[in-house]
Amino acid sequence: MKVAVFGATGLVGRKMIQVLEERNFPAERIIAIASERSVGKNITYKGKNYTVMNALDGLKENPDIALFSAGGQASLKWAPEFAKRGITVIDNSSAWRMDENIPLVVPEINGDNITGKDKIIANPNCSTIQMVMVLAPLHNKFKIKRLVISTYQSVSGSGIKGIKQMADEREGKEGEKIYPHPIDKNTLPHAGDFEKNGYTTEEIKLVNETQKILNDKINITATAVRVPVSGGHSEAVNVEFYQPFEMQEVFNLLQNTSGVIVKDNPEKEIYPMPLDAYEKDDVFVGRIRRDFSIENGLNLWVVADNIRKGAATNAVQIAEYLLKNKLIH
Repeated sequence: MKVAVFGATGLVGRKMIQVLEERNFPAERIIAIASERSVGKNITYKGKNYTVMNALDGLKENPDIALFSAGGQASLKWAPEFAKRGITVIDNSSAWRMDENIPLVVPEINGDNITGKDKIIANPNCSTIQMVMVLAPLHNKFKIKRLVISTYQSVSGSGIKGIKQMADEREGKEGEKIYPHPIDKNTLPHAGDFEKNGYTTEEIKLVNETQKILNDKINITATAVRVPVSGGHSEAVNVEFYQPFEMQEVFNLLQNTSGVIVKDNPEKEIYPMPLDAYEKDDVFVGRIRRDFSIENGLNLWVVADNIRKGAATNAVQIAEYLLKNKLIH
């Protein structure tokens, strides 16, 4: 099996290659694809070096699966070209997520939406993935009426340039600025681009993608904040259910959800933090408590490594699902 990684030299692309190796994905060969400025660089996979090539040359290699993490424009241009050749594309950009003909997948929740005919599969936004991992079992049991979400998103969500801006500021260096204000020792209520309605693209993704994955028109509002953390996204999620619940039911459901770890012991000051999630594929949830201000209300604190489960690992898990269910050969 040949697996292409499009965007192989970027933060998520490199992590995809790492996760493929860690999970012993049956890829005999990696086809490393990146922009022209990265062509000729080397990528290592299972002790072998692979030379980075451009998209056209990568397409000619005819991979079985292509993991895309090169941005929306590259995906809009190249994903259909790969798909036309029968290559299954798993795309990490926002380009295809809301296309009604393309599945938006978190394998643990809605992998069964994928059919053998799907040649482009969308990987959700990092903040959406970790949240729905926790919400899906609760929604199935109690039915969510409304969500109020506040995210605390690390600079790694902006790629290598976000990490570098914060590092430069901490060291007092002048460097490229991708945020409109300093990020070190600061918080920016500005993740993504502002739309005409006053919301940012990151906030709108949380609304639209959650509804699509959970297959329900839940009322959702969100505020996305960029914080001076190098890796790991955190979310405060306020949930209103249609059905009443007992707190022990909530704990039992989450403790028995694959891929979710409950870390909740306030008496011992135990709760999820980005440091806990670093280089892990699980989603952590804590500060689980009833919201007494509304009927059937619940508060949750959700943390995950946004580059792993929020991007690279989820994409690789989709590829694993395809193989397991014989949707690709």
